[in-house]
Amino acid sequence: MKPELQRRIQRYGWDKAAEYYENCWQEQLKPAHDLLLEVSNIQRHEHIIDIAAGTGLITFRMAEKIGPLGQILATDISDEMVKIGNQLALTGGFETVKFERMDAEHLLCDDEKFDLATCALGLMYFPDPDASLAEMFRVLKPGGRAVTAVWGSRKKCGWAEIFPIVDARVNTDVCPMFFNLGESEVLKYPFENAGFKNITLSRIETKLIYTSDEEACTASFMGGPVAMAYSRFDEVTKEEAQKEYLKSIKPFKTENGYEIPGEFVICSGIKP
Repeated sequence: MKPELQRRIQRYGWDKAAEYYENCWQEQLKPAHDLLLEVSNIQRHEHIIDIAAGTGLITFRMAEKIGPLGQILATDISDEMVKIGNQLALTGGFETVKFERMDAEHLLCDDEKFDLATCALGLMYFPDPDASLAEMFRVLKPGGRAVTAVWGSRKKCGWAEIFPIVDARVNTDVCPMFFNLGESEVLKYPFENAGFKNITLSRIETKLIYTSDEEACTASFMGGPVAMAYSRFDEVTKEEAQKEYLKSIKPFKTENGYEIPGEFVICSGIKP
């Protein structure tokens, strides 16, 4: 898939998903977010860029740590995510947070501006992860940190069949390289290529808890990366896709819903 097309699909896909994203994924992604924030070691008054921030699931948690003299620029490729993020910042009284629509591979920021760059579960969607890490390196001050989280190995993510199920019903791959960065120590390579030092990598396994078929399907089809493709299906196709997905996660069904295995990988580096 051409990078321009992939970016366009991601942009409009996340516009579709924005309404459902927080409710569908906040608790499921919390283990990754918790570890990312721990590794980030955020200090008061720091200036942070949060890339692919979505509606601010980690942005506002970081804002509570930096105090009134800190500042966070939260970027996302989706207009709807940015709109919701700025609304939440306004209603929550987070004067230190600003959301802007921006391509992660072309950050519209000055060199050496930030103390910390974060990217929570966004890097695997970018056409060129190396370019995005190079941009993080550029906008960080010397001694600044970059911390990213991605989904782990495909074989440890029980919901992974969502992609071939959707791909079988559309003409293009939705997320062709989604799990690549989560395999082995692959995530270290773009950090190294960008020039980061003291690179560390952590891996955690978790369970995605859903209480019903409807909740599991809403999260996967309407609150995530396949939302745009799914929105174009007719009702019969939607029903068929949901049935196939529920069959794929049947091994993880419990008396109370689903406990679907997942894995996250967190990588960090320091700009010398």
